Amino acid sequence: EVRLVESGGGLVQPGGSLRLSCEASGFTFSGYGMGWFRQAPGKEREFVAAIMWDNGNPLYSITAQGRFTISRDKTKGTGYLQMNNLQPEDTAKYFCASSPVWSGGYWRGYESWGQGTQVTVSS
Repeated sequence: EVRLVESGGGLVQPGGSLRLSCEASGFTFSGYGMGWFRQAPGKEREFVAAIMWDNGNPLYSITAQGRFTISRDKTKGTGYLQMNNLQPEDTAKYFCASSPVWSGGYWRGYESWGQGTQVTVSS
């Protein structure tokens, strides 16, 4: 059974940083992709970033490019999303997801999802 557990969310002031973690288990990782998505109340799920587990190649949304960095530690089976210069519009619940094939920013291609971690950016 694939299991994804996010952590690292919280309350941060505008301009601040957070690092989200996604601890993964229950799959072989090889060939998989891991993605980060977010959803704010009343809004649709939004792609943030994705990474190919094997070679670490990243893909970013326009809003994440230049501020967020996705990475993974293969030895720990954990993915990360470093978020810098956070703004109030980044406030949302952030989810990690895994896919046995590369799905990029297409959320319907991801088969397994974590429960999410809340990120609130406010002064």
